[in-house]
Amino acid sequence: MISRQYRFHNYSSVKRVYQRGNRVRGTLLSLQYIINDRQKNHRAAVVVSRKVNKSAVRRNRIRRRLYEAIRSNETQIIKPYDLVFTVYGDEINNLTPLELNKLVHDQLQAAHILENPNQISQHAIVGSKDS
Repeated sequence: MISRQYRFHNYSSVKRVYQRGNRVRGTLLSLQYIINDRQKNHRAAVVVSRKVNKSAVRRNRIRRRLYEAIRSNETQIIKPYDLVFTVYGDEINNLTPLELNKLVHDQLQAAHILENPNQISQHAIVGSKDS
């Protein structure tokens, strides 16, 4: 899980990113981002709707896994961006931690947010349990 200083604290910030931010769309995941010069660090939010999965337990699990993948790439983020990841499919729950990390890395790389785009971080991601 990413620390509190890297998370959004209210809905108005997320709404600002949705209204004014740029978007990078993938098959399972979308990234909306905007630079925020008022912050010292980047901030991230993960949005998983009930359309993805009806179970709150599984939605929260997807959210936690994505936060971990974001945390493993946070040392390469170059500026104080506001990032909102939106999940589109339940298939993301079946990805291995390395595949999920690569998916997040590719989204950040496509948005030109990473300092060293060729280096995929191999942070301490623990394997997932089968549901």
